[in-house]
Amino acid sequence: MNASDDPYREYPARTGNGARVGLIVAVIAILAIIAAFAFGLIDINQTKETKLPEVAVKGGQAPAFDVNTAKVDVGTKNTDVTLPKVEVGTTKTDIKVPTVDVQKAK
Repeated sequence: MNASDDPYREYPARTGNGARVGLIVAVIAILAIIAAFAFGLIDINQTKETKLPEVAVKGGQAPAFDVNTAKVDVGTKNTDVTLPKVEVGTTKTDIKVPTVDVQKAK
């Protein structure tokens, strides 16, 4: 077969990185939505109450369990530990820092 007869020779098949890229994009999108809720950029208010369907249940029995757990004693004791002594000094300096003003969603 001649190289000019094979139209796919110029572009080799890609390796399977699509699933990894899709997973990374999904995780970033979920984190962005969580951050938007956490910082008050999104506010959701319920406008209609929920009504559950009426259900009748008769008979049945809840399961019973006997559980044995380990005994845990928590306490303190005195022991000698060698600790390094570090002295740190600080100075006060005025600097310019960036500011951000965000209005929460209403």
